[in-house]
Amino acid sequence: MEFQRNILLFAWLFVTFLIWTEWKKDHAYSSKLQESENKSSIFEEEHEIKKRFVTVETDVFRVYLSSDEGNVLKVELLKYKTDLNSNKPFCLLNTEKNFLYQIQSGIISIDGPDNLKNNNIIKPKYKTKLKNYYLNNGDTNLVIRFYFLDKNNVLYKKIYTFKPNRYDIDLDFLIENNSKKNLYINFFGQLKQTKDFIKNNNVNKNDFSLNSYRGLALSSDKNNYKKYSFSDIEKGDLSIYSNGGWIAMLQQYFTTAWIPSKYERNFFYTKNLNNKIAIIGCKSDEKKILPNGTYKYSSKIWIGPSLQSEMKKIAKNLDLSVDYGWLWFISQPLFKLLKFIYRFVGNWGFSIIIITFLVRCVMYPLTKTQYISIAKMKILGPKINEIKENNYHDKQKMSREIMALYHSENVNPLGGCLPLIIQMPIFLALYYMLIRSVELRHAHFIYWIKDLSDKDPYYVLPFFMGVTMYIIQKISPSASTDPVQNKILTYMPIIFTIFFFWFPSGLVLYYIVSNCVTIVQQKIIYRRIKKI
Repeated sequence: MEFQRNILLFAWLFVTFLIWTEWKKDHAYSSKLQESENKSSIFEEEHEIKKRFVTVETDVFRVYLSSDEGNVLKVELLKYKTDLNSNKPFCLLNTEKNFLYQIQSGIISIDGPDNLKNNNIIKPKYKTKLKNYYLNNGDTNLVIRFYFLDKNNVLYKKIYTFKPNRYDIDLDFLIENNSKKNLYINFFGQLKQTKDFIKNNNVNKNDFSLNSYRGLALSSDKNNYKKYSFSDIEKGDLSIYSNGGWIAMLQQYFTTAWIPSKYERNFFYTKNLNNKIAIIGCKSDEKKILPNGTYKYSSKIWIGPSLQSEMKKIAKNLDLSVDYGWLWFISQPLFKLLKFIYRFVGNWGFSIIIITFLVRCVMYPLTKTQYISIAKMKILGPKINEIKENNYHDKQKMSREIMALYHSENVNPLGGCLPLIIQMPIFLALYYMLIRSVELRHAHFIYWIKDLSDKDPYYVLPFFMGVTMYIIQKISPSASTDPVQNKILTYMPIIFTIFFFWFPSGLVLYYIVSNCVTIVQQKIIYRRIKKI
């Protein structure tokens, strides 16, 4: 019995440690990201923005494009705030003094517009009609055209198309070769970001936790989804050819992706610029445009929240950028079920409660096996202690007689542990689902719980979680005579309550409901055992 309880205690602690570590990673990054948003940047003066940039505003974001090259230098997500109590839109892409995160694109050819001659980068000087564009109510799209006419009378057009309530942007290049010679060109698009984001933004260096994943990812015809950390590209540049696919930069809740033409062969690459800036990009195969000929290259950009259902429509496997870790095959179905429930309930907190009930009902046979095994082990406790006393000096005989007792009574000593071990992946998958889904960011539950992805500000939920854990401990059978173990178990609800002070309230809510179901199930199962 003591061995079984030790296994259960270890499993309990191990799961909580994993969740605590992951939560500290995510919490450290998100809180520090919010701190950086409050710092000054080159974009703060509105008149400076109007002088240097072309601004585009839709119902979902405000985009700042460089007026000369038409690159994306800053994006504010209007439906997502920097923090819960802020009216400031979340800034995903930015160009600050100590930090940049940009999308660059262009056309490479011998004569321009983007070219390298004598180690000097020649950049085009695009022009556009307006400095400010707005997608008005009722508009089906908003088109922004950048023009560049080179010295050989070749007209280059860079065309952005925005649509209402959409985070994907069409980016087309149209080339009209009005010269008298063949034109050879390549299209490219790349994402560029400062690597040491935390260091550059002067966050707390004393925080012992690691940061949540912030790095690169791609999808190719050989790999549906592959991550590359910033440290990976320091070891060597990536070089991959693929038909279709996409490249992306990821962070908690948000994704920026470049989706090149699926009809072209693309070259994916990475660069470690001055050991400070990470670049992931793609380049098309060389295209030949005859004199008086035209060519159009189509691509897409995703800039915004990691909405799996929408991203899946934009590009194959793009929804995999919502990284649920090694338990994705459990987390993804659970999230789909959670969204299905939300469609009827309209509240993510109540949806979590319902999905908890459903999961615990499905797991009831395992739970029943676990509690029956524990109860049988308690009944056999006196006989096991008698065998130990009679065979104190003969360990082998003691083990044989104990195993014979288990066999005669049809009891599996690990019967109470295996069901819990089987449930561990499901519980961890639920955690990954709750902490990585942007839908739960700033999601209101009831009264004081205004953000299910953040901790309970008044620690009410952790307190109730500790109470339910204490009740479970008291009604669970115990035959342990080890005073140290009993003392640890006595203080376990207090220790877990303190841990859960910093856990997201959505996860604590799951724990409370799960514990309540456990209490009811234990009462029912033990009542039936007593009648037998």
